[in-house]
This record gives sequence, C-alpha cells and structure tokens, in this order.
Amino acid sequence: MDGGGRLLKSVNAVLAGAGPMKPMHAAGPQLLVGERSRRWFRGSRRSAFALPLAQRLPRGLGSWLAVGFLALSATTGAALGGHFETLRETYGEPKHALARLIGLGIDRVTISGLTELSEIEVLVAAGIDPKISLAFFDADEARRRLESTPLIREASVRKLYPGEIAINLVEREPFALWQSKGDLFLIAADGTVIDRMDDGRFAHLPLVVGVDANLRARDYVALLAAAGPFAQRIRAGSLVAGRRWNLKLDTGIDIRLPETETGAALKRLVGLEQDFRISEKDLIAIDLRQPDRVTMRLTEEGAAARAELLKNKGKKKGGEA
Repeated sequence: MDGGGRLLKSVNAVLAGAGPMKPMHAAGPQLLVGERSRRWFRGSRRSAFALPLAQRLPRGLGSWLAVGFLALSATTGAALGGHFETLRETYGEPKHALARLIGLGIDRVTISGLTELSEIEVLVAAGIDPKISLAFFDADEARRRLESTPLIREASVRKLYPGEIAINLVEREPFALWQSKGDLFLIAADGTVIDRMDDGRFAHLPLVVGVDANLRARDYVALLAAAGPFAQRIRAGSLVAGRRWNLKLDTGIDIRLPETETGAALKRLVGLEQDFRISEKDLIAIDLRQPDRVTMRLTEEGAAARAELLKNKGKKKGGEA
C-alpha cells in the first residue's frame, strides 16, 4: 500500500507457505487457472473433435456410397463399351428403369370410351409401353398426344399410384366418307374431316363425292333412308354443282335426281326396280329430273341389242305384209 511492495510480498509469502490449495466448496462455478486448466481444455477438445472418423459419419453412408460407385462404374463402362444405347433400347431410360426397379412401374392401364379405336392404338398414341415407369410418366403430354389423334375429340389421363394409368376418351363419331380430288377422307356429321381413310374399318359408311359434298352428307343420308331397301344398291352420291345428287348403283348405273322433289323421284325409282328390275338392265344412266318422264341411256351393248331387236321386228312386220 505504501509503494514499497510490502503488501505484495506478504501475499506471496502466504501463498508459498500455504501448500497445495484444496478445492473450495463455495456455491457457483469455479474458475480454474494455471496448468490444470490447460490440461482440462486439451482433454475437452479431444473429446469433442478427436472422435474416430467412423463414429462421426452418418450411419449407412458407406452402403450408399458403394451403391453409387457401382452404378457409376456400370454406367461408365456401358458408355465406354458402346452398350449404353443397347441397354436403353432394351430397358428404357435409366430413370424409368430405376423407378420400375423400386416398384413404380405401370402394372395396369384402364381405357374407357372406346368405340372405333382399339386399345393398342390408344396405347401407342399415348406413348405407353413396358419400358416406362409411372413415376416419370407425363400425363399431360399423353393427353395432348391423344387429343392430336383425329378420331379423339377429348381425352383425360390420370396416374393412380402405385401402378395404374386411367384413360377416358370421347371419340369423334365417323358419319360418312368423302371423296375429293381422288383422295378419300373420314368425316363427321357436320362435314368436318376427321382423318384420311386408310383402312377398311369404315368402308361401310355412306360415300359422298365432289366439292362441298362433305357439307351435304346429312342430305345424302336422308336420301338413302327414303330409298328404303333399294338403298343397299346405292354405292355413292355425287353432288353436282352444289345443287343436286347423282346416285351410283352397284351395277355402275347413274341415277340423276332432280334438285327438288327428290323424295318423289326416289319413289318412282323404287317402283321401276320392283316392276322391271331396271338395275339389271344394260343401262348407263336413268334420268329422273323431269317429273313426268323417265329417260334411260343404254350401254353400247344394250344399244346394239336394242337396234337388232327393232330390226328384227321391222323385218317380221314386212314379211307379214
């Protein structure tokens, strides 16, 4: 206290003579200083940071690393060996193959609304095959692909886990066939072209021919209904100048109908068929455009036979005279 160091000396003397310090049992944390504190810190640091590496890594990490290494090795080897494309063609894209491996493949496809299309056609149009998985299947893309198919007006596609795809379709109803400029098309009732006719599945449908005949297909179907059983002999209807119809029979005879009163003209045609079997005669055309007469045009063979018949009749009359 007096600046001479006496107080400091007495404190040091007391500390030196006191011997080893015993731990105090006072309440509260104790501050450790000197060599003991350094030893404690080194021990704490070892306990927190010097654990074995195997104890600090997440459990199971080694197995996943091994699987990843094997997959990487297999992929690299396949790519370097030129087998990657072969594997993809056989098993599909890697993501699909892995998804199927863990149970997310496609086990069932249900399709509703089929009328004219087959199940195979729908699957191909939707892009569904055994090499894809449900997990990575794009339902929206499949719906767009289906609706781009001419025979499909509307489609919905749903994924039902764990392994099902549900497809619902609304098909366009084929109404008739339309021949225009040598090409044959499938059309709806309003005349809309559905698709090019490329198979015999729709050969039974009524056939209309000519410019804008597709827009008058309903009128032609109504004519067939008015013809009754005789409609089975009619193979096509040609629209002439957008005003009237010519009917083509299965024997090749053309039936020329009037622009108006077509129902009455068809009744006369049916009567002629019942009475004279005119569809079996050597005729090229039957003209019903005049309400008070029927004009028939013979084939060359029929005309020659008729001329010979008339000649023989003339000779017979002359001999009797």
